[in-house]
Amino acid sequence: MKQTELSRRLKAVASFIYKGAIFADIGSDHAYLPAYVCERDPDARAIAGEVNDGPFQSAQSHINKQQLNDRVTVRKGNGLAVLNENEVELVTIAGMGGKLIKTILEEGKEKLGKVQRIIAQPNLDAQVVRLWFLHNGYELIEETIIEEDGHIYEVLIGDRSEAPWKPYGVDREKELLFGPFLRKEQSEPFISKWQGEADKLQFVLNQMKQAKQPDLDKVKEFETQYNWIQEEITNE
Repeated sequence: MKQTELSRRLKAVASFIYKGAIFADIGSDHAYLPAYVCERDPDARAIAGEVNDGPFQSAQSHINKQQLNDRVTVRKGNGLAVLNENEVELVTIAGMGGKLIKTILEEGKEKLGKVQRIIAQPNLDAQVVRLWFLHNGYELIEETIIEEDGHIYEVLIGDRSEAPWKPYGVDREKELLFGPFLRKEQSEPFISKWQGEADKLQFVLNQMKQAKQPDLDKVKEFETQYNWIQEEITNE
């Protein structure tokens, strides 16, 4: 039987799932990630969560096809509501906005009792996830950024910790925005992402300044962020 293949984005997520993990993949996209991990690690067990009927059926179908029913359970429900308390030790949430990831984690907090690691792949607003980690006892231990098919993705790994502030220095606000590890690395996808964000901000600022009554507070906020980005990507 042919093993499940993954996109580069999901392979990056999978690379941070340790051997023998009992994990939940929330918003599981055909259950490709749980299938991929469990095919390669005989000790791994997974729960694939889907909120809508179509994706739930697709995920169940893939798990049946790969003959993984004994190790991957597909469940229908909203966010972490598919889990029982203390059922998993690792959670992955990939392919949605940072604000939605935060909402899922916040609303399902009581299900995180035994969860030692959260791997999040926000499509935007990664700083919202970093801040949630910081305020909820998860230390950002690593992050990576990749480019695939013209899109740029960040993957954030948070481990339960007594010192969730550890990766951050005096520049905490900037580090939450850019990522403390990513800004040190200054990789090509990182520069590309933030150059694109700077271009968008510049366009918005030009539009705002042409308004008859520009929102000066918002203009100032966006100008600050634009200047931060320019400093970051030009190393000035």
